[in-house]
Amino acid sequence: MIEVDTPAELAAHAGQELGVGDWLLVDQERINGFADATGDHQWIHVDVERAAREAPGGKTIAHGYLTLSLLPLLSQTVFKIRRRSRGINYGTDKVRFISPVPSGSRIRARQTLLSATPVDGGYRFVYEATVEIEKQERPALIAQTISIAYA
Repeated sequence: MIEVDTPAELAAHAGQELGVGDWLLVDQERINGFADATGDHQWIHVDVERAAREAPGGKTIAHGYLTLSLLPLLSQTVFKIRRRSRGINYGTDKVRFISPVPSGSRIRARQTLLSATPVDGGYRFVYEATVEIEKQERPALIAQTISIAYA
């Protein structure tokens, strides 16, 4: 895990892989909570019995957007800026959902800092994030995300 004091110190790592985070369990409870929050109750996500009968692999799968929304949590074990006043999500470019995440799987983030651009009071960072699924060769997703960290 990379730990720096300021956004400017993180900017010095532009063009480098920051690291690989800790594993996080994506269980049915988390999937159901996301379904409730978004109103997406498609059976492939929430109907365990039907998935056992009809889904490839016999399990429900996490929503792609659930996996994407976990990036801030997953990133907390890849890098840390100790002294910043605030951070905001600025956007996402180029998101690809490569493989489904079966319920009960563990995922983690591998992140590279692609660029760091000074902005008023901080830095705009562009990352490439790959969400890996434990014991699977193909990742769950690859995305370019943008955030701003203020000093």
